[in-house]
Amino acid sequence: MGSSQRRKLILGLVVGAAAASSAALLVRRQQVKRLALARQVDEVTRRALQALSVPAKSQFLWVNGLRLHVVTAGPPDGPLALLLHGFPECWYSWRNQIAPLVNVGYRVVVPDQRGYNLSDKPSGVESYRIERLTADIRELIRACGRERAVLVAHDWGGAVAWRFAMDYASAVEKLVVMNASHPAALAREMNISWRQRLKSWYMFFFQLPWLPEALLGFSPLASAQLFFRGAAVRPAFSDKDLQVMAAALAQRGGLRAMIHWYRAAFHYPPSKPNQIIEAPTLLIWAEDDVALDKSLTRGLEKRVPSMTVH
Repeated sequence: MGSSQRRKLILGLVVGAAAASSAALLVRRQQVKRLALARQVDEVTRRALQALSVPAKSQFLWVNGLRLHVVTAGPPDGPLALLLHGFPECWYSWRNQIAPLVNVGYRVVVPDQRGYNLSDKPSGVESYRIERLTADIRELIRACGRERAVLVAHDWGGAVAWRFAMDYASAVEKLVVMNASHPAALAREMNISWRQRLKSWYMFFFQLPWLPEALLGFSPLASAQLFFRGAAVRPAFSDKDLQVMAAALAQRGGLRAMIHWYRAAFHYPPSKPNQIIEAPTLLIWAEDDVALDKSLTRGLEKRVPSMTVH
């Protein structure tokens, strides 16, 4: 090897080492920021509760062998309304709906579902199969001293609500679902519609091990901006709102647990066939959803005979 080649080799090694060192430093800095953000969650939650226009309480309930974080508000003897958030959210997604429901007399209970925010995050994909998720809701209703509830749900919370209304029909007083596809409609459109398959690209990306949560967890605040501003049709989240969501995303093991919901959906399909949902149902659909096509609202008349679509 000539002197010129040696110089180039040494220069390459120096540049490579410097790049690796800079990358490691950047990762370390982001880890410190993430940990600091995660530690703010209690204070962020306290301020978020104070910002609600009705008295509300943050507490933990033992449900189905897990400790679930819930926010409760409204008269203890009022009819129970359970609000189920989607991905990658937390109880705070319902901040604008809590007060109106309380003001008409509902006892409102808003959980962080398993794997999210302050709730327990059991390990393993199997822990997030749909039967576990619906069993959480059944036990949560009982933990509130009730046997029935009005379910109001969005996105993944809606998927849980659809399945819950099939498997625990007697526990559903009314069902309100927002932009969450009935499982039969999603299966149909994934089979026949390239438009829906393309919209669902992220579901397949989430099947990769470790990479999705590593990318989204690198900067929880940037991920919150991506999900809650980048995917929004019009601004709906203030900087303070993003801080609450980012603190939830920053919780240790949180993003892995959230993404396990998608992995479990692929690996552990429901053990029971779809059933007719008899509960009075309102399906609310935003037509500009980046992930779910309007076609998912069609063809459900026989499966949900008491449904109104808005």
